[in-house]
Amino acid sequence: MSTLTIDGQSVEIGNEQNLLELVRKAGINLPTFCYHSDLSIYGACRMCMVEDQKLGLVAACSTPPTPGMVVRTNTDRTRKIRRMILELLLANHDRDCTTCERSGRCKLQTLAQEQGIDRARFGVREVVVPVDAASPSVIRNPNKCILCGDCVRMCREIQGVGVLDFAFRGSQTVVGPAFGKPLTEVDCINCGQCIAVCPTAALTVKREIEQVWKALNDPKKTVIVQVAPAVRIALTEEFGGKPGQISTGKMAAGLRRLGFAKVFDTVFTADLTAVEETNEFVGRLTSGERLPQFTSCCPGWVKFCEQFYPELLPNLSSCKSPQQMLGSIAKRFYASELGVAPEDLFVVSVMPCAAKKFEAQRPEFTYDGTREVDAVISTTELAQFFKQDGIIFDQLEEEAFDQPFGLVSGAGVIFGVSGGVTEAAVRTAAGMLGVNPGQVEYNELRGPEGVRSARVKLGDLEVRLAIVSGLANTVKLIEAIKAGTESYDLIEVMACPSGCIGGGGQPYPNDREARRLREAGIFRVDRISQFRNPLDNLAVQKVYEQWLDGHGSHTCHDALHTNYSPRRRIDGKEIRVTLAPLEKPIEVSVCVGTGCYLRGAYDVLAKFHELSERDDVSGYVNLKATFCLEKCDQGVNIKVGDRIISGVSSANAEEVFDREVAAQLVK
Repeated sequence: MSTLTIDGQSVEIGNEQNLLELVRKAGINLPTFCYHSDLSIYGACRMCMVEDQKLGLVAACSTPPTPGMVVRTNTDRTRKIRRMILELLLANHDRDCTTCERSGRCKLQTLAQEQGIDRARFGVREVVVPVDAASPSVIRNPNKCILCGDCVRMCREIQGVGVLDFAFRGSQTVVGPAFGKPLTEVDCINCGQCIAVCPTAALTVKREIEQVWKALNDPKKTVIVQVAPAVRIALTEEFGGKPGQISTGKMAAGLRRLGFAKVFDTVFTADLTAVEETNEFVGRLTSGERLPQFTSCCPGWVKFCEQFYPELLPNLSSCKSPQQMLGSIAKRFYASELGVAPEDLFVVSVMPCAAKKFEAQRPEFTYDGTREVDAVISTTELAQFFKQDGIIFDQLEEEAFDQPFGLVSGAGVIFGVSGGVTEAAVRTAAGMLGVNPGQVEYNELRGPEGVRSARVKLGDLEVRLAIVSGLANTVKLIEAIKAGTESYDLIEVMACPSGCIGGGGQPYPNDREARRLREAGIFRVDRISQFRNPLDNLAVQKVYEQWLDGHGSHTCHDALHTNYSPRRRIDGKEIRVTLAPLEKPIEVSVCVGTGCYLRGAYDVLAKFHELSERDDVSGYVNLKATFCLEKCDQGVNIKVGDRIISGVSSANAEEVFDREVAAQLVK
């Protein structure tokens, strides 16, 4: 076998792509900042420099292994290089560690301690850049960025969005959205995967802890909490435990200690989602309409679809996510059971996902003027809650969730891992159709791959299934479907690699090994569950009977289903454009090319949208933005049907709309 020597050890070369992998195979923890197993090789931080007998100093992450190499990882030169790199990074880093969210878990801080750096020789950072706190999910603090590029590559390579990149050069280099805009003014989907790979506190989850404390201390509020399945196998990491450890009972006990009136399990509404989504899928499969059906549990994927693939929105399941289903039922029905007004019932979610914070704020998810879910905290925020209250997590006695939203099935638990929603739907469908008796697990739906497919037999029916995690993978799958090379009936999409267990609100490090162990923990919970099929959950059936007026009722649809609209973004503002249902609507395009944009194209487009809503003609007008109608010096230009009209402005927009658009509708 081919071998090389690392620090005196003979190491066998297998499938390793670089020296770094072999160094770690040899049991040596070589430090890195910019290396991440899921991302491309960047080689910028140079922390992994080693000395080869022939090549001299090389970066281990970007150097392929060659038989016969003699490598040393810990020489005077490599130690000096690492120390110098760390000192230079500290010189350009906000070193107010005592108030930093990542203090104690910061990779820069850890490596500085390990390398024996007890002072920074190069002064302190003089330039203070504004913190971007506009997003509901992500806080971006450029003052703590070390330019490792992990967030840039994650957003581009894994998520296919690319809202972050390097700007400027040399000492002026920064990482951020284009033109220095806040994350709310670019196509960020709020997934938080940039947080998952950031080694410092340059990217963190936006906290809602204080809002929850305020509600808990308000005597007028009844505060209840729900917990997602992926939280229970990651929370102990914040208290020194390993990924995958099950902490359900301790977590429920701790939440009661914090003062929550009721502690519920989001797995309950995952069961409910499985039933509703499967009913919807069977209906589509029978009619052959709006296939393939895409899952809609992941808010990052939903926003991605709204922004980049609005033509696929009819294919999205109309089911609300489990988080929003529980919030909806709580505000509509459970509040009256408690004798509380909906506005006085404060619903808190504990989620592994940063995008859930965005989802809870969507205008679709309100009832009687109040949000269905009032606050969302992440797994890491929950750990901080316990620490703030002085709760010693390891010493908690285990307790159960409260009823009526505490009885759950294993199928709902596996919603927390990629493929779990699909497997839950298959289990539910098998139960509905009375087929595959005795079969619970569908191992062909499981696996670490970002894209996988399977055909599952349900009696005489064969269903074509696809499971995808990471939105760059989703783009490839969608384009293959459009090209006609792939065809499916049901497609599960999760924005985060491996699903919710790898969400942006999970503990750091949130890497491949942590996700693997968390996934194993999820399946352990499933295997020991009393029920494995959502149809066996009698509490779910009771909710249908007691509150929802049965399956398929108007009450059920109003409480558990929703719809989404395309998003058009110009200058940071969102305009929702409903595509006309008529066979031949009036096509109206507003040019937003540079020339027209500078002359007020956004104002014209916004005015046209307002007028179409005012006159109740939006269903007859297909209003959109376009590039470019030429005649740039005569803008703003619009196109109505085949006619181009120039010289439109916000001042004459109403006149032009009435003359060119509304007049056609009168005819």
